[in-house]
Amino acid sequence: MNLDIREIPFSRFGSYFCISKEKDSEDVYIRDVHGGDDAPSKLFQVDILQHGVEQVFEVKSSEVSLSFYLKGERVAEIIMTEEDELHFDVEDVELRLRATKGKYDSLMELEDGMFEYHIYPKELKLMIVNLTGDLLVDAPWNIIGNDFIDIRMKEGHFVIESYRTVYQKKEYLPFTQGKAQVERLYKDWFDSMNPRMTGTGYLPSLERASYITWSSVVHPDGVLKDYAMYMSKLWMYNIWSWDNCFNALNLGEKHPELAFAQLKIFMDTQDVCGAYPDFVNDKFISYNCIKPPIFAYVYEQLMEKNDYFKDTHRLKWVYESTKKVMNYYDQYRTFQGRLPHYKHGNDSGWDNASLFHVGMPVEAPDLASFLVRTYDILSSFAERLGEKVEAVRFKERADKMFNLLIERLFDEEGFYGRVGKDAEKIEIRSSLILRLPVLIGYRLEKDVMDQLVSDLEANFETKYGLATESVNSLHYKENGYWLGPIWAPVTYLFIDALKKNGYEKAGNRLRDKFLELTLVGGMAENFDPHTGKGLVDTSFTWTSSVFLLLLADKVRRD
Repeated sequence: MNLDIREIPFSRFGSYFCISKEKDSEDVYIRDVHGGDDAPSKLFQVDILQHGVEQVFEVKSSEVSLSFYLKGERVAEIIMTEEDELHFDVEDVELRLRATKGKYDSLMELEDGMFEYHIYPKELKLMIVNLTGDLLVDAPWNIIGNDFIDIRMKEGHFVIESYRTVYQKKEYLPFTQGKAQVERLYKDWFDSMNPRMTGTGYLPSLERASYITWSSVVHPDGVLKDYAMYMSKLWMYNIWSWDNCFNALNLGEKHPELAFAQLKIFMDTQDVCGAYPDFVNDKFISYNCIKPPIFAYVYEQLMEKNDYFKDTHRLKWVYESTKKVMNYYDQYRTFQGRLPHYKHGNDSGWDNASLFHVGMPVEAPDLASFLVRTYDILSSFAERLGEKVEAVRFKERADKMFNLLIERLFDEEGFYGRVGKDAEKIEIRSSLILRLPVLIGYRLEKDVMDQLVSDLEANFETKYGLATESVNSLHYKENGYWLGPIWAPVTYLFIDALKKNGYEKAGNRLRDKFLELTLVGGMAENFDPHTGKGLVDTSFTWTSSVFLLLLADKVRRD
């Protein structure tokens, strides 16, 4: 696959390094995603010089290497042999690295052909090693750091290795062997995404999704105790709670340990009150918002994919953690006699949805539905674990919350929300989020489900799938984030609910529309529902994971 590194960064499984172009220019940067998306990521701007003169060059990237071309001839190549290593193979040009340094960032020569670079804002160190070529460094010192850092590599093999405290000298693999090693690693990953799917007509999307999921993983470091699949290494390089669940769901069949790790990251960082963090990276854990409680929903499906998840110890871990989440909603997110509420649109994952335009807090039918579904699943988990009394208690809690949902947030026109300390009815009903009670379609009266499905088809379904705001709404906005664009996880939730509750034809139709959408808009964060154009971050893992899940479903059923 020929990658456009403006849309999809070049990286590899486990690495914090990536290489990408600026959105609106041809500038190429080596970046590092330690510290999450609030930290500066640019390390070096890359240029090609010939006879001391900067050249206009072309970049071509595959899944395993990134190459630079002058007049059609390859003159330099970069690979990531190991997770923390960048290897450079440079021919008859100079590959120039200009550091995007801060005040205290400093580079020093330790011995011939070996320079150490300290990057203070990221608490990161790089060792720059000349293995076989000429390494020229211009970095004049000025009291507390270098005025600038200009590195030039010429005709040889060079390595930049990232580390936090101590660098261990070692023998590096020759460039060709290192490239072959990465090729084998990626082939194994691609094959695990299901080789039966390569002949379906969706090969471009399959290649893109496989690479994005592989290359967006970072290794354990700092706060992260497990391998984490970030949302992206382009702009949104953290692991978010509820995003992680869709990635885990795709990994569950062939990579169960990695799938469980995506859940474990949040169970390990669960607050004493029971809430999961909003997101985690190697440096930071944010509890500023929560996300929809879908761990149990996902784990139930993971148990169907692989017996690994039926292990009593793992199930008990998820069971006890989910109980704490439910207690959090009961104790800290519920006013007396009401349903649990959101305090911000970001709590729902639907940040700026029209349901939240009036104010906060909001009692929302999607949250109540997630919680009812979770109680029902906890009851089944309790049965499996031999907790008979708990099984009955959770079923009673589900019944009570479902009845309160119908009493407080449903009328003849459908579901709605309530806002503020006085719980006033929200008149805005044009967001797709209000149709998420399809998740508990097994509890709804058939005429209610029929009404919901008809509403979806009449007011939300477009050429490429379900718009997140009714296309007839005054609140609909082009490229409006949750005010219209199609999102992969929401699409998956609706398809799953429709197919499991007797509306398989509608679910399959939406599935096929989403598969076609990826051929137009790639694996973007979200999509224009009318044109299919990919919007915002163009290299998103949960989009890729949902695509792979839906394609596997289509292949299996076809």
